Amino acid sequence: VRPRTCGGSLQLKDYVALFRRNWLLILACTIIGGSVGAMAALFSPTLYQSTVQQYVSVRNSGAAWDLAQSTSYARQAVINYARVVPTAIVLDPVIQDLGLDLTSRQLAAQVSASAPLNTQVIAITVTDENPSQAAQLANAIGDSLANAVATELEAPTGAEAESKVRVETISAAKVPTQPSSPNLRLDLALGLLIGLAVGIGLAVLRTVLDTRVRTITDVESTVDAPILGGIPFDPDSAERPLVVQAAPRDPRAEAFRRVRTNVQFLNLESGTPSFVVTSSAPAEGKSTTAANLALTLAETGLRVALVDADLRKPRVADNFNIEGGVGLSDVLAGRVPLSGAMQPWGRSKLFLLPAGALPPNPAEILGSRAMWQTLEEMRRAFDYIIVDAPPLLAVTDAAVVSRLTTGAILVAASGSTRKPQLAGAVKAIESADANLLGVIITKLPTKGPDSTAYG
Repeated sequence: VRPRTCGGSLQLKDYVALFRRNWLLILACTIIGGSVGAMAALFSPTLYQSTVQQYVSVRNSGAAWDLAQSTSYARQAVINYARVVPTAIVLDPVIQDLGLDLTSRQLAAQVSASAPLNTQVIAITVTDENPSQAAQLANAIGDSLANAVATELEAPTGAEAESKVRVETISAAKVPTQPSSPNLRLDLALGLLIGLAVGIGLAVLRTVLDTRVRTITDVESTVDAPILGGIPFDPDSAERPLVVQAAPRDPRAEAFRRVRTNVQFLNLESGTPSFVVTSSAPAEGKSTTAANLALTLAETGLRVALVDADLRKPRVADNFNIEGGVGLSDVLAGRVPLSGAMQPWGRSKLFLLPAGALPPNPAEILGSRAMWQTLEEMRRAFDYIIVDAPPLLAVTDAAVVSRLTTGAILVAASGSTRKPQLAGAVKAIESADANLLGVIITKLPTKGPDSTAYG
């Protein structure tokens, strides 16, 4: 079994899941963007714009060829004249005539000029907080441009009395009645769009950087092993870990029965099947899964042994509320026979072997010949053996025990197990020359974007 990476393109359901999973982030960014746009509109100064339009013509002889040439020259000239508008040659006379307390550079910040393509028209627009002054400035700048062209830029030469180029006002600037800015609707819409774009970008980035396993598809893209089943999330699982016994008709109990069915259909060698139930990291539900899997197997009348091989943080004794002072470690040390450490539980044919006293060298004990002999003795007495082992990435105990059993069943928790951890656990099993029989996914959400991951 080798880990594999996710391939292929995203499907529509993946985008839908992305939006559903991050809708709160997207909504928050959109609201913030709209709020910023509205605040910018409310606190921006009220500005007015006034525009004067001028026409550029070139004096000609009236002949057709001269008329065409003069028109072409005028269309080229308006582009240059538009660039001349915000310069000192045009603005300084306006400042002097109107007695403005401004420099040409400061006034140029309020002025813009444009010349539409293939026309002889220049549009000069002035922006100011005072609507009357905006119109006055626009007309004054238009007159100043006409004078600058006639007397300096296109000054008459030789015996000519006047310039060949004339700049005439065809539409005088008028006092605006409505402000050009702020535009509350436009600023609000722009803020909402920017906020939405930022929210979607953050959601995509968050999804790309999030390596947590959430659905069965995520597991299938990471591990090349069969999915044995999925267990829905239950917020009360800590209070009732043995859900198969406590609530037989609960959806989680039925999910464990489906896992049992799939486990029974595994292509196993002859003899008593023995499974090591482990996970990549702590708190992924491997002890609860091992306990309920043992219970569901015992429900069918099979003789089942549940062994607590987690000699670091044992859970079997606590989950089943039994005495755990004597157990596996004592059997392996030769202090107690296996028959004296096994404890029957309930009315079924389920027998429990708690961890016992915690030794200083769990990995060495679990990999010893005594462990192999103990498992062999149990194979002669039971139909199924379930071994609850520590997480693979924390210690080597589970990998060591897996070599002595039929194989390992890996537990991964939706929303907490990360893909690199899952791949690392597979590698640990592979390095121990053990078999990975399948994966069980726990804590699958019953609500939200991933609720249909296992149904």
